[in-house]
Amino acid sequence: MSRWALSWRGGLDAVRTGADGVLDILHPLIVLGRGSRLLAARGSAWWRRTPRERRVPALFLLAASGVVVWLLPYGPVLAGTALLGAAGWYGRQDARDGSEEDPEPGDEEWERLQALYEALVPYFVMPEDPSPEPIFAHDGEWERAFEDFAFRAGRLSSLLMRYPAYFRDGEAGERMRIEQLLAAKSGRGREYRFWWDEERNLLEMRVLDPLPTGIHAQPFVTAPGETVLGFTDGDAVHRTMPVAVAGEEGPQDVPPVVWRTGARSTEPHLLVMGIPGAGTSTLLRSVALQAVRRGEVLVVDGDGGGEFACLAARFGVLGIESSLPGALASLEWVVRETERRLLTASQARQHGEHAPDDVRRPLWLLVDRPAVLSHLARAEGQTDPQELLRVPLRHGRAAGVHVVVAEQFEGAEDLGEAVLTHTRARVVLGSASPEQVQAVLGGAPQTGPAPDAPPGRGFARLGAGPVLRLQVPATPDPYDESAGEAERAAVAALLPVRTAPSGHAGAPAH
Repeated sequence: MSRWALSWRGGLDAVRTGADGVLDILHPLIVLGRGSRLLAARGSAWWRRTPRERRVPALFLLAASGVVVWLLPYGPVLAGTALLGAAGWYGRQDARDGSEEDPEPGDEEWERLQALYEALVPYFVMPEDPSPEPIFAHDGEWERAFEDFAFRAGRLSSLLMRYPAYFRDGEAGERMRIEQLLAAKSGRGREYRFWWDEERNLLEMRVLDPLPTGIHAQPFVTAPGETVLGFTDGDAVHRTMPVAVAGEEGPQDVPPVVWRTGARSTEPHLLVMGIPGAGTSTLLRSVALQAVRRGEVLVVDGDGGGEFACLAARFGVLGIESSLPGALASLEWVVRETERRLLTASQARQHGEHAPDDVRRPLWLLVDRPAVLSHLARAEGQTDPQELLRVPLRHGRAAGVHVVVAEQFEGAEDLGEAVLTHTRARVVLGSASPEQVQAVLGGAPQTGPAPDAPPGRGFARLGAGPVLRLQVPATPDPYDESAGEAERAAVAALLPVRTAPSGHAGAPAH
């Protein structure tokens, strides 16, 4: 390289270093300027929302407050300090979020708000409304109903709306109509969260950031009796977990959805429902890889598609059955094993002793597509496999047996009463309708289905807890060549070592 080129590169490096130093010095001023702009935008938006008849009293109150502050000792200094602190806080929050809201909505944004207001009028107008100035009217303005809002990149990102007291906000159908209309008018292709405050007749809508899809199978930091089902929003749970995310440097703290099992768990069994290709088998593989670290796993594959062949002849895996005779023999063994564990644990407690290690070691029964096996059993006049699940479902918590059932919506009607009664932890995967989610989880989600939902995307509810958004970690079959090489390698690295064949036909060896 020539001497001239070297000097030129050295000059560029010096300029970059100087620019970085200047930015570091001016960073506080930049933060204060950003915060001041946001405060000014909020003040302007508040002034626009204030009805004309209330602007004069508001100005008088502001002027009186200013006079009082001016007359107080050190009043102007304290007011200026508070203003600078608020500007710095808002500027810091904006820089940390990385998603700056539009500082001052323009004419196009005001027109969008008015159009949204007019679209809501038919849903909230009541002809016999006695109010002299109803919140929603055909000749009304949006300032009557919208108390707070924000735009991002020209699109509505949050909204606080007041609705009439006579609106039937206790009916899920009425609320769903309003939520669908707000999502459609605010912009498709995004997910929204809705909070209904029935006491004050307020509805808040906020755009949600997409859940991370680059998390693959890996050893999760959990305690005994904890299983990671997936990951959710940061404001939904009060726990984070360091995980490796594709495309990110170093571990990232992500909020998990943790399913807790054990003798004191109120939801020891799990039901997974989804549409074809939504990732129900992926979730079962993820659970199996975590369960085999501290317990034993038995898989009954009713679909028979070989989704769990990677677990065959592995340490801690008792067996993988896909035929009806093998499934019946394995489930009969699980019934006997549950009864044995229950009796052994009861005798140990009577004598004031700890249960043996083989009883304290959890046993996981993973059943994929049981409706297919039930259909085959009825056709051949044999015992319904779901009837054999009654004992482990009813007594599994005390015996240390945990049942995970995965089924598609097309086979939901064939699920037995025992499965629906004893599975208090529920997961729904795929772009299911709100009615389907409500039927499975027993509660409506605060968000609608994700547009073009990726595999493993859905909702989870543990017992009587809230409905959470869920993204299952990518856990493909390592023998599936259509899956990504990195994800397949991650699953292969978690597989237990192989074991010698046990020579047991039918029921698994214990």
